[in-house]
Amino acid sequence: MCGIVGFYGKPNIVYDLMLGLSALQHRGQDAAGIITFEKSFHIKKGLGLVNDVFAQRHADRLRGNIGLGHVRYTTHGSNELINAQPIAANYPFGIAMVHNGNVSNFEEVHNRLYKEYHILPATSNDLELLLYTFSSELNKKDLAQIGPADIFDAVSETQKKVHGAYSVIAAIANHGLLAFCDPNGIRPLVLGQKEGPDGQPVYGFASESVCFDHLGYTPIRELKAGEIVFIDENRQLHSSLGHKTADKFCVFEFIYFAREDSELQGKLVAGQRVKMGRMLAQKVREMGLEADMVIDVPSSGYFAASGLAEALDIPYKRGLVKSNYIGRSFISPSQVEREALVKRKLNPIARTIKGKKLLVVDDSIVRGTTSKRIVQILREAGAEKVYFVSAAPAIKHPCIYGIDMSVSTELLAVGRSDEEICDYIGADALIYQKLEDLKAIFEHAGFCMACLDGAYPTPAAKEALAQIEAERLAIKK
Repeated sequence: MCGIVGFYGKPNIVYDLMLGLSALQHRGQDAAGIITFEKSFHIKKGLGLVNDVFAQRHADRLRGNIGLGHVRYTTHGSNELINAQPIAANYPFGIAMVHNGNVSNFEEVHNRLYKEYHILPATSNDLELLLYTFSSELNKKDLAQIGPADIFDAVSETQKKVHGAYSVIAAIANHGLLAFCDPNGIRPLVLGQKEGPDGQPVYGFASESVCFDHLGYTPIRELKAGEIVFIDENRQLHSSLGHKTADKFCVFEFIYFAREDSELQGKLVAGQRVKMGRMLAQKVREMGLEADMVIDVPSSGYFAASGLAEALDIPYKRGLVKSNYIGRSFISPSQVEREALVKRKLNPIARTIKGKKLLVVDDSIVRGTTSKRIVQILREAGAEKVYFVSAAPAIKHPCIYGIDMSVSTELLAVGRSDEEICDYIGADALIYQKLEDLKAIFEHAGFCMACLDGAYPTPAAKEALAQIEAERLAIKK
C-alpha cells in the first residue's frame, strides 16, 4: 500500500506535491519521491519520511506546473532507493509514473516485456511493468498525431495484460496528466480541482480525499473500476472506461489504511468504523462479557471503539497513549521492527485502567504481534480483565494486492481456532467481527474481501500466491 498524488496546472506545483504527500504519509514510510516536468524531468527520491527526504533546495530545482509524488510502503521489491518511485522512461515523449498497489502476474509481464519488446526492467518494483507495458502500447500509435483516444487505447491494453490491484498516475511530457485504475477498482484514486492563478483549472489526483482538504482542492469524484482520465496540454479533461471486470474496492482501506477523515466510495471512513463497532455489541452480549469501559488501540481503533461503547452504553476512555513520532507497526518491513515499534509507541494510562475490566478494540489482528504486546502492557498496568476485540473478521487468506500479509504462515488466524488465538495473545476473551456482519455493512457486492473470504477477483490468484510465498522464503534463507 502506498500513497500517490499528481497535479497539473499551477506554477511551482512542487509545493502542492510536498503537502499532498505529507497528508498521505500514513500510507507509506519507507521512501518518498517527487518528479516534475519543465523542458525535462526533475526528480528527487529518498528513503524515509517526506519531511526527511525534501528540503527547500530540492523544491527550488523541482520546477514545472505538472508533477507526481509517491510515499512507499514496500510490498514487491526490496526497500532500496532504486525501487523508490516515481520512475520515468524516455520514450515515447518521456513518461513518468507512480502507482499504488501490486502486480499479481509479475513474472508473466516481466517475461513478455523482454521477449516482445526487448525491455529488461532495471528494478524489482512492479511499477516498471506498468510503465513499460503502457509506453510500449503507446509507441504503436502514430506519435505525430497522438490524441486522447490513442492514450485510452494504450491504457486499455495495459489493463488487459497487467493483472492485480493498482491506481496509476502518469505525466506525459508536453502532453498532459494521465490517471487510471485496475479493472476491478481495488485501489483508490480521487480526482480533484481548484482554480489556478491564471483563472484556469488546476487538476489533481490523490489516493485519498483528505489530501485535497489540506490543499484547497474540491474533490470531484473517485475513479471507477477500469476508468481512465486524461488532462491534455490545454487542461481539458477527457475520460473513458477502459478494461473493466467488476467493482471490487478493497475493504481493508476502511478497516485500517485510510485516514478517518477521508471519504471513499461515497462513505466517510470514520462513519464506517463506527458502524463496525456498533455491530460488535451483539456478540459481546452473547458472550456475557461485562466490562467497565471500552478503550481503543490508537489510532485506527478509535471510531470502532466509540461505536461499541455507544451501543453497549458503557464508558469509552483513552487507556493507551500513542507516540505520534513512531511509525505504524503493521507496515514496518520486519517482525523484529514491528515488535520494537509496539513497545515504543504505546504507553498505558495506569490510573485509568488499574483494576478495570476492559474491552480493547483494535482494527484487526494480522500477525498477533501488536495484540499480544498490548495485552501484556495492560496487564502490567493492573487491568483486571482484558477482552480483546477485532473490528475486522479473522484474516485467513493472504493478500496479493499490495498489503503486507501475503504469506499464510504469517497470519495468526490460519489453522488456529479463536480459543487458540485468544490463548496466544494472552487475553481473557477474544471477539472477532462476523464476516456476514461486515458484508452487510459494506454491501459486499462492490468490495474485495479476499483476505477474509478467499474470493480473489483477479486471474491466476493461486499461482500469484505461490510465487510470492516462494520469494519470501528465498529472502529468509
